[in-house]
Amino acid sequence: MRSSSHKPRKRFGQHFLHDAGVLRRLIEEIHPEKGDFIVEIGPGEGFLTGKLLETAGHVEAIEIDRDLVSHLSQAFPRLTVRCADALKFDYAVFPPGLRLVGNLPYNISTPLLFHLARFSGRVRDMHVMLQREVVERMVAKPSTPEYGRLSVMLQVRFDMKKLFRVPPGAFRPPPKVESAVVRMNPLPREKDFPEEGFERIVRQAFSARRKTLRNALPLAAQDFSALGIDPGLRPENLFPADYVRISRRACAR
Repeated sequence: MRSSSHKPRKRFGQHFLHDAGVLRRLIEEIHPEKGDFIVEIGPGEGFLTGKLLETAGHVEAIEIDRDLVSHLSQAFPRLTVRCADALKFDYAVFPPGLRLVGNLPYNISTPLLFHLARFSGRVRDMHVMLQREVVERMVAKPSTPEYGRLSVMLQVRFDMKKLFRVPPGAFRPPPKVESAVVRMNPLPREKDFPEEGFERIVRQAFSARRKTLRNALPLAAQDFSALGIDPGLRPENLFPADYVRISRRACAR
């Protein structure tokens, strides 16, 4: 498919990756192998798709743009394209061990990451491209300006590493921001992980991130004392594991 064959649509946040050097490095980082179950989110014009198919043999793709679905289906016989919204798609239909890749739409990147995180138990790894500032928030350390709800929600589920930056000129049309690629490897999950309680506590904490913990969270002084956590700290000062302990304590009350 030629890079000029499709007019990018703003409502889908389309910026098509076409730079050969970036594509080559991305494939090196993903390191696809024959037999891998690869799911590509937002294949766009198919430049990365074609590279993945050369090694993996078969790829599943999630694409919301019907025109692109038609083009991709014709261009790649060994590609299965599902015309669907990646933000609403049920990734549980795929077998465990799937490898997720993609240039994620920047206009829905945060909610899409939260959605994908719910399927971490079925994922072998993820290699995704996002706005650089979002990637920096994903991998941020506690007590830094970038650290927040996104950092905690993902770091409790994934070991993440920022791989490399991607300049605007690598896309058509060029976005107004720099991009970056991040690798996400799922972490082992405890059977008694307080899923709903954890999400609620983290959301509540960072909706009042300028407040101290004693004023931001519904725990009594004795609860913080029992956990060994200073209630005078602010939400950005805690590690993801601290939020897991707080969630367990809150759910047990």
